[in-house]
Amino acid sequence: MKKHVICLATFFCFLFTFAENRPQDQDEINATIEQFLSNAEKAINEVNFDEALNQLNTALDLAKSIDHQQYIALSSSILSQLYYVRNDLGKAATELQRAVAIQRSIGDESGLAYSYVNYAKIFCNQQNYERSTDYLNLAENLYTELGNTEGLGVVALNRGILALNTEQKPEKARILFNEAKVLLAESTNKYEIARLHYFLGRAQLALQNYGEAIKEAEEGLAVSQKNSFASMELATTELLSQTYETTQDFEKSLAYLHMSNRIRDSIYDINKEALASDATARYGIDSMKSNYNELKNLYAESERSLKVNKLTTILSVALITILSLLTLSLYKNNNLRARANDLLQKKNSELLTAKENAEKASLAKAQFLSTITHELRTPLYAVTGLTHLLLEESPTENQKEHLNSLKFSGEYLLSLINNILDLNKLEAKKVEMLDTSFNLRKRISDVLIALKNSAEDKKSKLHLEFDERIPKKLKGDPLKISQILINLIGNSIKFTEEGDIWVRVTKISQQEQKVLLKFEIQDNGVGISKEKQKAIFENFTQGSLQINRKFGGTGLGLSIVKNLLNLMNSEIYLESDLGKGSLFYFELDFEALEPIATADSATVLVQPEEFSNEIMHHKKILVVEDNKINQMITRKILEKQKVICDVADNGTIAIEKVKNNDFDLILMDIHMPGISGIEATCEIRKFNSFIPIVALTAVTLDENLDEFYLNGFNDIIPKPYKTEEFFHKINKYLSQEKEPV
Repeated sequence: MKKHVICLATFFCFLFTFAENRPQDQDEINATIEQFLSNAEKAINEVNFDEALNQLNTALDLAKSIDHQQYIALSSSILSQLYYVRNDLGKAATELQRAVAIQRSIGDESGLAYSYVNYAKIFCNQQNYERSTDYLNLAENLYTELGNTEGLGVVALNRGILALNTEQKPEKARILFNEAKVLLAESTNKYEIARLHYFLGRAQLALQNYGEAIKEAEEGLAVSQKNSFASMELATTELLSQTYETTQDFEKSLAYLHMSNRIRDSIYDINKEALASDATARYGIDSMKSNYNELKNLYAESERSLKVNKLTTILSVALITILSLLTLSLYKNNNLRARANDLLQKKNSELLTAKENAEKASLAKAQFLSTITHELRTPLYAVTGLTHLLLEESPTENQKEHLNSLKFSGEYLLSLINNILDLNKLEAKKVEMLDTSFNLRKRISDVLIALKNSAEDKKSKLHLEFDERIPKKLKGDPLKISQILINLIGNSIKFTEEGDIWVRVTKISQQEQKVLLKFEIQDNGVGISKEKQKAIFENFTQGSLQINRKFGGTGLGLSIVKNLLNLMNSEIYLESDLGKGSLFYFELDFEALEPIATADSATVLVQPEEFSNEIMHHKKILVVEDNKINQMITRKILEKQKVICDVADNGTIAIEKVKNNDFDLILMDIHMPGISGIEATCEIRKFNSFIPIVALTAVTLDENLDEFYLNGFNDIIPKPYKTEEFFHKINKYLSQEKEPV
C-alpha cells in the first residue's frame, strides 16, 4: 500500500510541476518516465507483478499527460511482456497490437523491433513457429539498419530457442547461442544474459556435454541471484538439478531441487502478499464508504419522515396503480419481444447460411481461377513459343498468314486470362497498394518498348512528351501505373491504324514533397460517340457491336483502369469524337524523393531506351524447367540469338550446375518436382549473390510478388510471354553491371 501512495504522490507532483513550467522540465519528465519503465521491467524479471503494474500505470499516465506517443507505445509493449510472463497470451497480443500501431505511425523503429521480438516469443509459446520466425526476421532487419548489436544478440538468442524447442537441433541451437554470446558481450541487459546462459546450458545437456551444461547453468544462476531475477533463478536451479540427476550425482541434484522449491514458494508469497495487501486496502475503503452512506441515508430518512408523513397514503395508492400498469405493460412487451426474438433468430440463421454459402462460392471461384489459369498458361506457352519459332524458320506466305493468326489468337487468349484475373482481384478488394521509389520516365519507356511491336503492326507511331520538371525519383506504386498505361495505350493502338499516339506527362503543382502529375493518352483513331463514352468503362462493354466485330477484345481493359484509379483516389476522364480520335487523362499524387526541379522547358520528347539482342550472343544461360516441351521451346528461342544454353530438369540439378559452372543468367521455373524454384534460388544465393536469376513461371502473380524478390529473384517473366518482353528483360540484366542481391 505504501508503494502505491509513494508512486501516486510522485506522479501528481510531476504533473503539477509540468503544468507550471512545461518547457524547462520536459527532459526531467522524460527521464522520470524512462525510470518508471525501467523499474517495471526489473519488477517483471523479479516476478513481482504488482510492483510492475504499479510502475507501468504511473509511467503510462505521465506519458499520456504530455502526449508522448513513443513512451505510450513502450508502456504497452512492456505490459505485453508482463502478460507473457504470466502466460496470459491473449492480453499480451492485444497490448502488442496497440504498441505496434503507434510505433509504425510515428516511425519508432527501435521500439518496433523490441515489439517484434515480443511477438516472436508469444508465437513461440503458442507453437506457431513459422510466424515466430517471421517476426524475428522483421526485428533482425530493423536492428541491422539501426546498427544495434545488442538487439541482434537478442534475435540470435531467440532463434536458438526456436531451434532447441521446435527443430530439436541442439547443435544448431548451440551455434546460435554462441553467436548471441558474442553480440551480447558488451550488453548491460543482464536478464537476456541470464537467459542466454540458461538456454545454452539446456543445449549442452541435450548434446550430453554435462560439464559445459553445469558451467553455463551456474553462470546463469550467478547473474540471476546478483540481479534478483527470480524466474531465471527457478529455471537454472531446476536445470542444475536435472543435470546432476543425469550424471547420478543425486546429492547435488536434491540440493538444487530444494533450492528451486524455495524460490518457487518465495515467488508465490511475493505475489500473494501483494494481492492480499491490495484486497485489504480496497476492503478498508469500501467499508468507510459503506458507513458514510448508511449515516447519510439515516439522516435523509429522518428528514423525510418529518416532512412527508401526510402524503404517505396518497403516494402508496399512486405507486400501486403505477406498478399494476407497468406489470401489465411489461407482460405484453415480453410477449411481443419473444415473438420478435424468434423471428430475428430465424432470419439470422438464414443470413448466416447465405453468408457461408457466399464465402464458399467465393473461395471456390478463387481456387478455380488460380488452378485454371496455371493449367491454361502452360499449354499457351507451347502455342506461342512454337508459333514464334515457326515464324522465324522462313515459312511460305500462306503458312506465315496462318501462323500470324495463331499468334494473334494465343496473345488474345492470354490477354483475356490476365484481364479476368485482374478484374476478379479488384472486385474482391484483394489488390494492395505498394509504396516504393521508382523512376517514372524509365517506367513509361519500358511500357512503350513492350507495346512498340503492336503499334508497328498497326503502322502507328508512339510519342512520349515528358515534363522535365518532374523529379526523377518518385514514391508510389509503379506496378499499378504500368498496368494503367498498358491498358490505355493498348486501347489506343487497337483503334488507331496508320496514325499517331501521344503519351504526355505534365507536372501540375508541387508543394514541398507532394507532386501532382497529369497523364494524357491521345490518339487520332476511330473515336467514341458521346452516348457510349460512359458505358465503355463498364465490364465487357465496347463502343458498339460493329467495333467488337472489327477490332475484337473483351471490353475489360478500361474497366480495370477505372477500378485501379479509384483505388488510387483518382478518376479517368475522356474527350472524344467519332472519326477524330480520343483523349484519356487522369491526375495522380506522388511523393518526390529529391529537391524541386527548376527546368525552364515544360516538356521534352523522350525516346524509350532500347537494347540490342547482340548483347545475348555467346552468353551462357541456364534454363531450369521440368517440362520437356517448355525446355525445347525456351532453348531454341535462346539459341537462335546465339546463346550458349544449358538445361536443368529440377532445382537440385540447377544448384549443382551453378556450383560447377559459370553462367551469365538463370531462367528459373517455380513449380518443379523435388525442391521448388524459390527454394533452389535461396540455396544458390547462399554461395552466389551476383548472378541474375529471373523467374520464368506460369503461376498467377497476384499479391505475392514480394515473395519472389525477397527470396533472391531479380525479376519475373510470366509464361506465356511476348518474345520482345522476354528478350528485353534478359538484355537488361546482361547489360547491367552485376551487383549482389
